[in-house]
Amino acid sequence: MSLAAALLLATACGTASPGTPPPGAGPSAPVAGTAAAAPSRTASEAAPDLPDIPLHKATLAPAPREPAPPRFLRVEGTSIAVDVVEVGVGPDNAMVIPDSFYQAGWYRHGTVPGAKEGSAVIAAHVDTLTDVAPFAELKRLDPGARVTVEQADGGVLEYEVSRVDSVDKGELDGGALFRRDGPPELKLVTCGGRWLDERQDYSDNVIVTAVPR
Repeated sequence: MSLAAALLLATACGTASPGTPPPGAGPSAPVAGTAAAAPSRTASEAAPDLPDIPLHKATLAPAPREPAPPRFLRVEGTSIAVDVVEVGVGPDNAMVIPDSFYQAGWYRHGTVPGAKEGSAVIAAHVDTLTDVAPFAELKRLDPGARVTVEQADGGVLEYEVSRVDSVDKGELDGGALFRRDGPPELKLVTCGGRWLDERQDYSDNVIVTAVPR
């Protein structure tokens, strides 16, 4: 099974140039690094006493921590109970999918489950040449089904299914599937539709969308 996962990152930077002094500008103003002469004071013009101002050491707020990576996935009422491993992109520019029936792949370059925004993607094969895999049950999930994600630090995230879609692989919107902003969602993905002998692949992707409970 293959997924189109085109992620683009564009950056732009510039430099600021020092300004040019206006015509006729002379050295009458104090130069940076020097001080203008201060008028002298007489004894009767002593500076007034100033009140003591308490000083407090500034404490920076801790940076927000990113959620821990997912390590296990379970879907209530199904046989889906699999380890989750981190995956990236293969030589064919498609998301890598673990070969094992007992593993699903989390796209580590995208959103982490539990993040405040974005779509976290976990995918697995639908079958092998001889047997069906647990993710084959995704297409039969009902809205409201509970999805549990266990994190590497021992945390537990709860989701519920909001919808199940079957999308032709040629029409898959990778930008929407792997989005990094917007409402937080969990996407569970596998193959579906018709088997195409000429492509040695299925025609569709089954995509389950789940939202935090």
